[in-house]
Amino acid sequence: MQNESERQEPEAPPLLRQFAFSSQPEPHRERTKELLGHHPELRGLIGKNPYTFFIILTGVAIQLGVGTLVRGAAWWVIVLAAFFVGAFASHALWVMIHECSHNLIFSKTYMNTLAGILANAPHLLPSSVSFQRYHLKHHAFQGVYDLDADLPSLWEARLIGRSALGKAIWLMLFPIFQVTRPPRLREIPMFDRWIVLNMVLQVAFDVAVYLVLGPKALLYMGLSFFFSVGLHPLGARWIQEHYLVAPPQETYSYYGPLNTVAFNVGYHNEHHDLPSVPWNHLPTIRSTAPEMYNTLVSHTSWTRLLFHFLFDPGMSLYSRQVRKERGHIAPGTETRPDLEFLNEGSSGVLSGVQAQEIPALPERR
Repeated sequence: MQNESERQEPEAPPLLRQFAFSSQPEPHRERTKELLGHHPELRGLIGKNPYTFFIILTGVAIQLGVGTLVRGAAWWVIVLAAFFVGAFASHALWVMIHECSHNLIFSKTYMNTLAGILANAPHLLPSSVSFQRYHLKHHAFQGVYDLDADLPSLWEARLIGRSALGKAIWLMLFPIFQVTRPPRLREIPMFDRWIVLNMVLQVAFDVAVYLVLGPKALLYMGLSFFFSVGLHPLGARWIQEHYLVAPPQETYSYYGPLNTVAFNVGYHNEHHDLPSVPWNHLPTIRSTAPEMYNTLVSHTSWTRLLFHFLFDPGMSLYSRQVRKERGHIAPGTETRPDLEFLNEGSSGVLSGVQAQEIPALPERR
């Protein structure tokens, strides 16, 4: 982790001056190399978890089932059901979409993409395939303003400001603000055939829910989606991951009880360090290499973080680290640093590991 003296960076370009600026490349590639160098046994965690698909089926079934139950209910019942039940199911489906984006369920990429589209269905807005495209760039180009859709836009940060009301509105409308970011990322195509398929199937699902279950079921699913990523303890997950609470550290994990229903998505440093490890093995990374994680600042309560973000004027959308350094990676490259370093290890390149200890992994198809 960088110390304070290392943060005396050159003056940032004017566009980025309001964010924290670093002239260094994103930190996780080097952390991956160090982690695998000291703990080659972690290679055994890399792989697929096809049973994750049953979580997707369960989440979709819950949303359809609860939607059926509330189709004749009063509006306030629908709101409460969405906040206390639907948000958790919807958030779990978001985590499954995340797993699909890293191809961590099936061996074939297209099967993961289809599974992600299915998990996307109760969210009502077609976002699974687009999320996959932009999320992989987030890993490769963390903090690069022109390539990382996880970063708020400059106009977004200026508009919201530092007031609790502004930040609350931003969280409530978080999915809408996310939709405005892709046009900023001009080097990444906004549409392809899979994105179009996602849109077509999503519209078909939405129309079917409206015709079969009625508008109140549709309202329940929509509210569940907005709560799961917005003004809700679960929504603090988006603040937890990369909003600066202890700079220069720029990625933070959450080690609290909601990881149980959020399928370990809080283990965010672990995920960035070894992105080819499925959700069920993320806690093992930390327990195997405590020296790599217990020295980092982390969160234990999403609820506490939510209130901290809202009411601390020192935290805002500007509380992000940005950089211009791309690390010599082409924008179209899908980087898998953990797999890359393991294969390097087979040639003796991986520091501190003998070549015979880590055989080269086969190409993923």
